[in-house]
Formats: sequence, C-alpha cells, structure tokens
Amino acid sequence: MSYEVQISVRSLVEYVFSSGSIDNRFRSQSTLLDGTRAHQKIQKTYQEGDQKEVYLSVEIPFDHLIFTVDGRCDGLLIRDKEVIIDEIKSSKQPLEQIEGEGYPVHWAQAKMYAYIYAKDHGLREISVQLTYVHVETEEKRYFQKKYTFSDLETFVLEVVKGYAPYAKFLYEHLNKRNQTCKKLSFPFETYREGQRKLAGAVYKTISEGKSIFVNAPTGIGKTISTLFPAVKAMGEGHLSKVFYLTAKTTTKTTAEEALGRMRSSGACLNSVTITAKDKVCFKDETNCQKEYCEFANGYYDRINDAVLDILSNEQGLNREVIESYARKHTVCPFEFSIDLAYAVDVVICDYNYIFDPRVSLKRLFEEQKKATGLLIDEAHNLVDRGREMFSAAINKESFLELKKELKGKEQAIYEAASKINSIFIAIKKERPDQYEFVLKELNSQLIEQLHFFEKAAEQALLRSVASQTLLDAYFKVLNFLKIVDLIDEHFVIYGEKNRNNLTIKLFCIDPSKLLKQMGKGFRSKIFFSATLSPMNYFQDILGGVEGDYSLVLPSPFSAEQVDVFIKPLSTRYRDRDRTKEAIVLMLQSLLQKRPGNYLIFFPSYQYMLSVYELFREIDEEIKTLLQETGMTEEERVAFLEAFRPNQTETLIGFAVLGGVFSEGVDLIGDRLNGVVVVGIGLPQLCFERNLMKEHFSNNEKNGYEYAYVFPGINKVLQAGGRLIRSENDHGTIVLVDDRFLQQQYQMLLPKEWRQFTVI
Repeated sequence: MSYEVQISVRSLVEYVFSSGSIDNRFRSQSTLLDGTRAHQKIQKTYQEGDQKEVYLSVEIPFDHLIFTVDGRCDGLLIRDKEVIIDEIKSSKQPLEQIEGEGYPVHWAQAKMYAYIYAKDHGLREISVQLTYVHVETEEKRYFQKKYTFSDLETFVLEVVKGYAPYAKFLYEHLNKRNQTCKKLSFPFETYREGQRKLAGAVYKTISEGKSIFVNAPTGIGKTISTLFPAVKAMGEGHLSKVFYLTAKTTTKTTAEEALGRMRSSGACLNSVTITAKDKVCFKDETNCQKEYCEFANGYYDRINDAVLDILSNEQGLNREVIESYARKHTVCPFEFSIDLAYAVDVVICDYNYIFDPRVSLKRLFEEQKKATGLLIDEAHNLVDRGREMFSAAINKESFLELKKELKGKEQAIYEAASKINSIFIAIKKERPDQYEFVLKELNSQLIEQLHFFEKAAEQALLRSVASQTLLDAYFKVLNFLKIVDLIDEHFVIYGEKNRNNLTIKLFCIDPSKLLKQMGKGFRSKIFFSATLSPMNYFQDILGGVEGDYSLVLPSPFSAEQVDVFIKPLSTRYRDRDRTKEAIVLMLQSLLQKRPGNYLIFFPSYQYMLSVYELFREIDEEIKTLLQETGMTEEERVAFLEAFRPNQTETLIGFAVLGGVFSEGVDLIGDRLNGVVVVGIGLPQLCFERNLMKEHFSNNEKNGYEYAYVFPGINKVLQAGGRLIRSENDHGTIVLVDDRFLQQQYQMLLPKEWRQFTVI
C-alpha cells in the first residue's frame, strides 16, 4: 500500500536545499509586504496571453510513497511558442551582490514548476527564468535557462529522494501514533470526580470542530483531562497536531508529565517544549551571528539531520533533550525547537506563538490549522496577555537621543528623528496641565514621519550601521506602525507625560476581536482554568462566539476539607495603616490555634512589606519568607522548597496577589496548611484601568466590574486555589476584607467557600 505525502513545492525544495547560517544582525521586517508588491509590479508587465499565479500539481511515486506536490508559479510566459516559467524573488540587497546565476533553492523551485507544467502538457523542453527585483529601486536582474523534460525529471526524482527518508519516518510514525492513540486508555486507575465529564466535553468539542470555555476547579486534573481526549481525537483522525498553550514554566512541566504518562500507557506520541531564546542560548550573549556563534554558523546545513536524529530516538523533547541534541549537531537550541514544532504531534509553548502577530509560527498553513487543536491552559491570563500583545508605545526620549547621537552622521535618520521629536513637543504644549490624556486620533504628520524614519533606519541598518539605540528605536517604531493598522473601536490612544518625556500608547482595551482573529482557522479551541468565572465575562473578552460550548464543574473535593473564615477589616488604601495591626494580631491568633505552613497574599508589594515589617517587630520567633522583587528562578525554587511537609515549626510566606507564587504552585499535603488573602484583589486605580472602565460602560457592560472587580477576584481565587490540591489535603482559608460579606463578592466565590465563619 502506498502512502500519500502532501507537500508544497516551496516546502519541498526548502527542505532539500536548506543551507547557510542564522544571521540576525539585521533583516528587513517588511520583506513579505515588499515581496508581494514587487511580484505584482513585475506581473503587471506581462504580455497578453501570459498567466500569473498558475496553480500546478503533480503526483510522483517513489519507494512506496506517492508525493502530491503543488503550488502556484509566479508567471507562465509564452514567447514565440516558447514556454517560460518565471520565478520572481524580491531583494533588499544590491542585485550585483547576487552570486553566480542566482540561488540554488530559487532554481529548484522554478524547475519543479517547469517539470509539472511540461509533464502536464507533454513538452520535451521548457525554459526557466529567475527574476530578481530590488524592492527600493525596482532594478531587475534576469537569469534564464532551458531544460529538457528528461533533465527535469532526473532533477525532481533527486529532490524527492532527498526528502523521502523524512517522509518515510513521518508516515511510519503517524501510522503507529494513530493506532496507539486510538487504543489508549485513561492513564490512571480511575477518573477523579468531574474528570470524565471534562474529558468527554473536550473530545466532543474537538470532534465537532467547535470551541469550549471550561471552569474546572483546582485539583480536578485539568491537564490530563484535556490532553487525553485531544490525543484520542488524533487517533480517530480528528486532529493531526495539538498546541498546549500556557504562560508558566510549572504548567509546561505538568503537560510534559501528562504526555509521559500516556506514552507509558502505550501512546506513540512525540512532543516539543519551546523555551525562550534567552534561557536556552548556549552563548554568554544572545548574538545570532555566524562569526560569533558556532551554533548559528551553518545551522541550515545541519538542521535536517538533527531533526531526523532526535525524532528517530526521542519522544519527549523537553529542554534538556533538545539541548543535548543541539550540542551533538551544533545547532541553535531555540531555532531547533521552532523547526521541531512543525514536525511533532504536540507543542507545549507560550500563548504568543499562536496569538501574538509579531511572534506566531508563520509556517502553519491554513490546511494544517484545520487539523490543529489549541488547549489554552490558565486561560484567564490570556486577557491581560492579549492586551499586551496588541498594544504598542513610542516615546519622545528615544528620538531625542537618536537626534543627538546621529547628528552629522546619518542625515536622513537625524531629520526624521528631529521632526518626530518636534511633533512630540507640539503635543505636549497643547496640553500644558495634563499629564495623562486621550487622543481622538493619531497625528497624521507623526505617522508620516514614523514611516520616513522606518525606511531611513532600515537602509542604515542594512549598511550595518552599529547603533543599539537605532536598532531599539527601529523595532519600537515598526511594532507601533503594525499596531496602527489594527486600531479600531477596541483601542484607545493616549499620552502620558513624565518630566520632559512623552509616551504615546496604542492601548488595546478589548482584545476579544484580535484573539478571535489570530485563533481563526484552527479546528478547535479549548479555553480552561480554575478561575474562568464569571463565565460570560471570559467568553466575551476572550473572543467567544455564539455556538461555543461552556462547562462549569464543581470541585472534586468536599467542603469539609477546607475551613473558610472572613475577617471583615477594611483593606482600602486609605485604611491600611489603621488596620494593619489588626491583621497582624489576627495572624498571631490564627497561628496559635492552627499552627503550620501558610502563604499570605497582599494586593501590592508595599502593603505586603508594611505588614511584614510590623509582624517581625511583634513576633521575632515565627519563621518568615518574603517574596522579593525580581527573584531569580533559583530564588523562587528555594522559596517554595522551604515549605516542607510535617515541619515542627510554623512558616509564613508573604507574597503578592497575582505574582509568581499565586498561580501554578503545588504544595501538596502538609507542605501548605493555610492561605490568607488580604483584600479583594482590585487592581490599583489608574488612568489605564479607568479608560477600560469607561470603554466597557460605553458598550453597555458593567465597566467597573470588567476593569476592576473581575480581574481582582480572579487573583483571590487563584491564591486560594493553592491550598487544596489533592483528596487528602485539608486546610484553612482566611479572607481579610469587609467587602467579602457583600452579595456582589459572595456570588463570585466558589460554593465550597460560602460556608464561612466571620472572625
């Protein structure tokens, strides 16, 4: 039986002819758009009877495989009965720098199209033309060759032969994967309460090609309950790839462990975890230049062997495994993990690889998306992360600094920076007494000058003008202009003065539309969290649509496992000094009656510090830990490791709500005996939050709840969720704030927290 391999002409030749080094010194960011424009300009010069964007497809049998290769050739030209395949390539480098007769990968692409056309039309010979066009000057350079069909056939078989080992591996792996995943049983002896229902809902959602929002309490086992049905859906042919998206290292590890357990139960399944470049870089400085980094030098000459080697010998491609094979093959570990993401069954990575328009994995084609599922863990975090991804800012200071630095050196950049600086000054003068203000629209002159600056900076950087200030400003401007194109009613433009500086920010208040747009095309999206409450708020803000499923699961643990107390003190900013002694006395009383390990969460670092200092003054004996600002990963680990089971002495960890210790932390059993949450978690009153409040109020929603209440209570629920992590855990939760007794907040608390005692 033959196996069909579907692949585009471009993907096939790029795999076989990949060569060269990674070099991130500077590359133009407008290549794709410029390339499209260059193509269109060349195609407009075609004569009558010529064709453009011609779809071509062919089947090529090879070694029990049938390759279906397709694509669109740029041009099909007819000259005196001679057929010419035209392949257009745009370039920012001077065309005289093109070595020899053009690049082998470009010839390969054109020759593949020539072979398909000649085969379809019974041609004995056909001509191939490479057209290079400079995107700035529109200068053109042509290379043309004539080939016999026999020559092209020999060439194409060699290309297919080069790809065949990888194709054969994929074929054998997918066969085994689908068979084993189809037979896979749940990798635990029994389901926890609610797990079967969650797994069933996820499978149904994927099989129907829909999306679902799930509020599943802490401890239910969300990771395995979403990954298992997704893997089963692979076995049934509903999915070919799964992305497990999260914002935290701890949840990435949990996903790795869940996949490992399924492999131990018989699933033939490979996965890759993508770790940030600065964390995995082997060099002292993250400098992707072939002269500096041996892992960048010649990367594309070695990457195919590295990919085939690791996939043939490993299944769980975590950071340690990737680093080991990256050293073996001398390839960049970060770029290695990105290349592997297109080849594996499951990708574990940050949200931005799917949702951020600046970072997303661009080689995921629409057809692949249709067979890809997204599992979005801790989905409540995607709200603020979405706002961050779709917002941008520039400031006056950057251009003033450039103006001083490049005066008399780079005239075009100097002039653009000077004009931009002047526009900032004019905006400041228009509002002498306002430090924060909304702009109804962007100054058209500012946009025009930013475009001038972008082009001037790009030309200088292509000439290797060494200036970190210029490079930083260029990327800020580029990002700003990208976001300018996205601005609609979901954005607010505002200015913020700080002494002589002025920042202009394009602030995405409501990320729902853009999250929906970036997630478009994927077969299924599973949004899940322990705190996706209230559900209608998250469905709205995360881009849900009519027809999406939703599921709210009760806690699998009994109410008897947790004792909840409310201490009705005011933690409002104006009352904090007055009530902090009462908080300390409450803590002392709690620790005397219920000794053990506690985490105490505060809405701000300053508030935490003031209560901590008073606590240390009054009680020097109890051992305490304090969350510091900017803690390293090692310091965070040490903080958590101090919470040991069955300790004889009491330990209190002081931490910040919404910080690194309030999510994704598992202190099972006696490692944690209680959680105290001080305050209702409201974000600090500020200009930006008030803009959010006004925006949602103007759109017939409760602006105060959207901007303050819901984000705040979410932090409270996350912090409280650190306590009960298993069926055997017991403990105490104390909520410190009189507002917890109000109906508005009572309705937002989990049911098992509503049987409380006022102290």
